[in-house]
Amino acid sequence: MTGDECDRTERARERLVEGLHERGEVYSRRVAKAMATVPRHEFVPEAVRDRAYADEPLAIGHDQVVTAPHLVARMTELLELRSGHRVLEVGTGSGYHAAVIADIVGPENVFTMERIPELAAHARAALARAGYGEVTVVGGDGSAGLPEFAPFDRINVTSVAPEPPDPLLDQLADGGRMVIPLGPRHGRHELVLVTKRDGRIERLSYGWVRFVPLLGEHGFADER
Repeated sequence: MTGDECDRTERARERLVEGLHERGEVYSRRVAKAMATVPRHEFVPEAVRDRAYADEPLAIGHDQVVTAPHLVARMTELLELRSGHRVLEVGTGSGYHAAVIADIVGPENVFTMERIPELAAHARAALARAGYGEVTVVGGDGSAGLPEFAPFDRINVTSVAPEPPDPLLDQLADGGRMVIPLGPRHGRHELVLVTKRDGRIERLSYGWVRFVPLLGEHGFADER
């Protein structure tokens, strides 16, 4: 990428964050810095790279998308991340959201799961190019989580489930927060913040969204 191209992408990121701030999707310095730092263009296919900083989801193949920036920002703000937090992400996709999280908590503290091997491989490469190569990308059923690395201070789920999967609730640390879209396989979904206090689970709703389904033992069945 030339110097002029670098300048253009940096300005595009700045404009994106300014717009998200004006709409109230970004309100903390941590999230603003992460969104302004992570090069989204590194995480999208070449064919749609010219729209990398548009606030819209972009197809990445295998019937998956990279989440629209306003939802990445909203979910990241709800997690209330701090440096050193141990984070599990379910649904790596392109790796972009994992990079935003890693910019705040540190790449070595992020574990992200992807069931599609090709996407997992692309995400590893993109994370490395963007400077977040210490993020751990694991292939497998995200609905089962990663018990060998639990407990997690925060869990971010980027696909819709009918209910919060029991393994993820078990792997969430006491005092932890999980953001997850809930609802039917098709139709609109509710973005939910799940908190765990003294073993009790509490939920708060943060609006209507649309996500691809969480496929797995504790999510939806794969219909293919």
